Amino acid sequence: MGRLFYGSTSEPIRIPDTPLAHLYAVTVVRLRRGESFTVTWRHTDAATSRRSTAWMHAAIPLRFVFDVDEEIALDRETLRRLAQAAHSTAGIVIDVIESNGLDGAAMPGAARSVA
Repeated sequence: MGRLFYGSTSEPIRIPDTPLAHLYAVTVVRLRRGESFTVTWRHTDAATSRRSTAWMHAAIPLRFVFDVDEEIALDRETLRRLAQAAHSTAGIVIDVIESNGLDGAAMPGAARSVA
């Protein structure tokens, strides 16, 4: 399980490594172009049903930490869907509770969750 540190918070957002690698790739491209977007995720705490949204912007510090040492193979279709979602008003939706971590807007074959 990878971690995304957002802004000055010390508590990371826990995301499986493969979806995190795809999110990283899309984030780098978007922020290089000066394009901001949102990322929404459901919290992994099963006792509560909460979700959060973060505004991804070049002025906000981000740190991606992966638990695996080897490079993660990226799926072109997943990257395309993530890029398309980042361009939408809903932004990217990550469901860290579901199987692969990314909803239907991002992960082929996954069920679409409502953002």
